[in-house]
Amino acid sequence: MSTRTSLASLLLAFGFVLACEPGNNSSGTPGSGGNGASSQGGAGAGTPQGGTGTEGGGTTSFMPSGGAGPGNCNSGPNDDADMDGFTVAAGDCNDCDPNTNPGALEVVGDDGTGGGGGYTPVDEDCDGTADNEPAPSCDDALALDSADALDGARAIELCKQAANDQDWGVVSAQWVRADGSPTNVSQQMGILTTFGTNNLPRAGARLLGLSSGRARTPGQPGACGSVSCTGSGAGTPPPGYPQNAPGCDISEDIFDDVGLELSLRAPTNATGYKFDFKFYSFEYAEWVCTTFNDQFMALVNPAPPGALDGNISFGSNGSPVSVNIAFFDVCEGCQNWAQNCFSASCPPPPATCCPAGTGELAGTGFDSWTGAFDDGNAGGTTWLQTQAPVEGGSTFSIRYGIWDTGDGNLDATSVIDNFQWIANGGTVTVGTTPVPE
Repeated sequence: MSTRTSLASLLLAFGFVLACEPGNNSSGTPGSGGNGASSQGGAGAGTPQGGTGTEGGGTTSFMPSGGAGPGNCNSGPNDDADMDGFTVAAGDCNDCDPNTNPGALEVVGDDGTGGGGGYTPVDEDCDGTADNEPAPSCDDALALDSADALDGARAIELCKQAANDQDWGVVSAQWVRADGSPTNVSQQMGILTTFGTNNLPRAGARLLGLSSGRARTPGQPGACGSVSCTGSGAGTPPPGYPQNAPGCDISEDIFDDVGLELSLRAPTNATGYKFDFKFYSFEYAEWVCTTFNDQFMALVNPAPPGALDGNISFGSNGSPVSVNIAFFDVCEGCQNWAQNCFSASCPPPPATCCPAGTGELAGTGFDSWTGAFDDGNAGGTTWLQTQAPVEGGSTFSIRYGIWDTGDGNLDATSVIDNFQWIANGGTVTVGTTPVPE
């Protein structure tokens, strides 16, 4: 196992300064999935037709793709003419359209009053009402230290639980270690009303925090108060992890790993999903491109096309979410950049250092806590958004995880929020980009 102490003793002898990724590019080429319907709503189905939809930030409207009702397809009560898994007797209100059934997500569209051109409202989820209003948020009263992993799902707007094997929503939730083994709730997890002064929830009233130290900010019970706090100890990484950034070495050992694993069933008309997150680390900036770079992942099973070893959150050149990702824009400066890097290809500092400034550090602890192996600097990403494709009606798992790499020093924290299903009929590809303005 590598030791930070022995490496730190050599740092003054070298002055490498270089950048790991060029520019703020996406990790893939996001397709036309765009902004989808809210996870709290019903179902979007049919063929895009004029106008604009507005549920959960959606930008597509729809009309039925096969007529107004099951009679147009000559369907009997026990028929499933559109082969969507639902018969007319089981509640399929339009057996001509595989995207309209009780397992679909309702997409609320623009009725034309705003100049969008209008469209024909569709009852995608077959509950008897076209264009149901989105359900209210479900995270208003969640406790900071809730032991219920379902509250972790609720904190990121996954409110709906699947009622049966044909219903969409959360199937199960569990606090886990990085390898998926179960663990008890601790101060490494937190359901936060805000992350510092300027990082408010992207949706609802709470966001989920995961930390290799403490998922707490200054003044909260159990806050670390230092750059390093001992957590779950030595862990077992998932196969293929930790991932190294191109040109950088990485330790094989992880520590203080923690995560939330969700089993989800997608709405039958979903083509993808997306979520927002931020990553902060005390490794910045002197430990860039070293064996100690802490990491965040979103590990999906079965892995969608474009994932890297199942991970769907990574930078444009395959860099894992760490201090090596190009989106590391929230910081005080590039002083001591990569001073502990002894790789053959240590990266130069970015052409524009810390373009987002320090505002999003305020009140997080990353602006004030200090300790051993730390130069007094720290940083993080702006809000990022990952999207990935999904097969409508399928069941899959997503494991959000974070860990220290190489040793348990210099902690990292991620906050996650605003999970949404994409149900606008477009193509979705794996990609991570700054959250659209």
